[in-house]
Amino acid sequence: MARYTGADCKLCRREGMKLFLKGTKCSTNKCPFEKKGYAPGQHGQKRRFKQSEYAIQLREKQKVKRMYGLLERQFRNYFARAERAKGITGENLLKILECRLDNIVFRLGMAPSRSAARQLVRHRHFLVNGRLVDIPSYQIKAGDEIQVVEKSRQLDVIHDSMKRIRDGKLVNWLTLDKAQMKGSLLEMPGREEIPVNVNEQLIVELYSK
Repeated sequence: MARYTGADCKLCRREGMKLFLKGTKCSTNKCPFEKKGYAPGQHGQKRRFKQSEYAIQLREKQKVKRMYGLLERQFRNYFARAERAKGITGENLLKILECRLDNIVFRLGMAPSRSAARQLVRHRHFLVNGRLVDIPSYQIKAGDEIQVVEKSRQLDVIHDSMKRIRDGKLVNWLTLDKAQMKGSLLEMPGREEIPVNVNEQLIVELYSK
């Protein structure tokens, strides 16, 4: 499967905000975004022009794609699905993305970043309702239980990540049992409960052109 293999920190700099693609590194002073908050490239520091409406909408789409680690075809498919569903298209899109298995693993603190969660899922380290699932895009439904496979509980990347989870830091639509290394989706999140700093309406406007 095709995937982005370049420097993650350049993506944050291009979007002008931290996308938290490198896990704990993003919260330290080692994060390149702290030192180079401008766009990458030879003329990154000189880019000070007014953006068109299309450019603003495009940047918002790219921001969401990069945040969740998606390629264009995947993202278009998700948007088409959100458009067909009842409700507000932009909110539907974010709910679908938030309910991907790799994102839920990340939100539960079982991985330091979405990319790490995606790799762990592919390597068959998680059960969903007692069944092994190795598809990162698998859609978690309300009531589903996600658990670390017994033999994977001592993996450093999972163990160290869960140590950093503090009470009250979990989103309120998930529940976590640290001792059993399992969590569940209590209910589908509302837009106000999804902690991503994006304007999804701009994406809807972009695809409506």
